[in-house]
Amino acid sequence: MAEKRDYYVVLGVERSASEQEIKRAYRTLARKYHPDVNKDHDAEDRFKELNEAYEVLSNADRRAAYDRFGHAAANGGGFNADPFGFGGAGSPFADIFESFFGGAQQGAGGRRQAAPPRGADIQVSIDLTFEEAVFGAEKTVEVDRLETCEACHGTRMRDGKTPPSCSTCGGSGEVRRVQQTILGQFMTSTTCPTCQGEGVNITEPCDVCRGRGRTRHMRTIAVTVPAGVDDNATLRLSGQGEDGPNNGPAGNLYVKVRVEPHKFFERHGKAIHSQVGINVAQAALGDEVAIDTLDGEVVFKIPAGTQSGQQFRLRGKGVPDLRGGDRGDQIVTIQVVVPKKLTDEQRELFESLAASLGSEVQQHPNNRGFFDRVKDALGV
Repeated sequence: MAEKRDYYVVLGVERSASEQEIKRAYRTLARKYHPDVNKDHDAEDRFKELNEAYEVLSNADRRAAYDRFGHAAANGGGFNADPFGFGGAGSPFADIFESFFGGAQQGAGGRRQAAPPRGADIQVSIDLTFEEAVFGAEKTVEVDRLETCEACHGTRMRDGKTPPSCSTCGGSGEVRRVQQTILGQFMTSTTCPTCQGEGVNITEPCDVCRGRGRTRHMRTIAVTVPAGVDDNATLRLSGQGEDGPNNGPAGNLYVKVRVEPHKFFERHGKAIHSQVGINVAQAALGDEVAIDTLDGEVVFKIPAGTQSGQQFRLRGKGVPDLRGGDRGDQIVTIQVVVPKKLTDEQRELFESLAASLGSEVQQHPNNRGFFDRVKDALGV
């Protein structure tokens, strides 16, 4: 009868995994190995194994008993192979028995294997237009990644067979040696030279992955860019990195965003800045002008007496909040454009205007102290 695998290894989670992590892992693997979907000869056995592991680890009490007693607890309702508590897991003598006997008191099925390692993360970049960064977009990226071999399902064995336990270490991944000293016998452990600590031997390597358990594929991944993302931001797509060895959890895909500059707009946080040029008459008399926004043109009333450099705010025409808050504003800076060339008629009009306004130069004090300028600004 084949030795039962560690339930944490079956689900591909660490022993410290939360209830939600265990549930997600089970759902993912159950969909993969369900007999109605997977027609491999061992799919049904793998599916039963998954259900058995989840039934134990999803129950807090049964999981605690399993963590302490291994499969003996899962199959025997908490049976303790060491009824006197001298060497059982969690007993005050456990460390002493571990030192002298190499942990043999864990009992059948109690050997704890390290959880399979997590897959590597991948980073790619995407280019966005100014508008795509503000309003969001659906993009795709090409990713070259290692994925679990479809032929062996990550077991590394031909036809997805379960690799046999290493004959040298018995599946523990360690070789224990007894040393005789004046104080008695002491047990030392080293990594098994045959299996390199894996605990299994790949006797019939998979023909597709050549016993590696993973194959490289180029994939097209859809990326949903949220509205309001900024230049140099990084988006994380969980589980879209490389699959881990030995059916370990997948890494993440990190997408770095590069936003192209706009011809007319600049972004500062949630605010969008733009400039509008008007002539002297429009500034003095006021006018209604069309102003470009990311939502299209809007008609804005320039008040009479507007000065060059004066700013106006267009509410809700800026950048959406990534967290779902209010949209920012557009700040419009007015630039009064003085004509460089005048027709004869225009010159006469300006000369007439100059005569009516007078030629006296207005002096603006620029040597006043800081606190004086603050008082002026506050109207004190």
